[in-house]
Amino acid sequence: MKKSIIKAKFKSDIKKVWEVVTDNSNYSWRSDLSRIEIGKDNLSFIEYTSKGFPTNFVITVKKPFERYEFNMSNKNMKGHWIGKFNKIHDGTEIEFIEEVSVNNPIMNLFAGIYLKKQQKLYINDLKRALGE
Repeated sequence: MKKSIIKAKFKSDIKKVWEVVTDNSNYSWRSDLSRIEIGKDNLSFIEYTSKGFPTNFVITVKKPFERYEFNMSNKNMKGHWIGKFNKIHDGTEIEFIEEVSVNNPIMNLFAGIYLKKQQKLYINDLKRALGE
């Protein structure tokens, strides 16, 4: 099991940060995705990378402006993602924790590096989406 944690601060209000992160119908700000299909239950969704590779997600916790969690899986891995949101005096602080178990032992060697890279990309995209 590989684990990666990233923290970041934004000038934006916590409601705006929460809205951007949790609104799966608006994914155009994500540079790594080509589309998202939302399940009829609104608790599941499938993200497709820019190359069309699908990953399945099931939301397990959604406490507005506090915590957002989901399980994720694709043919290469399974894992869990936790997003913590905190209002601070000059904006919002987030902490995103991602844990994955990779099926292929060789891919597992690089999973930690890949997670960090993806988290940095996500934060950069989020800053751009928030106009920061």
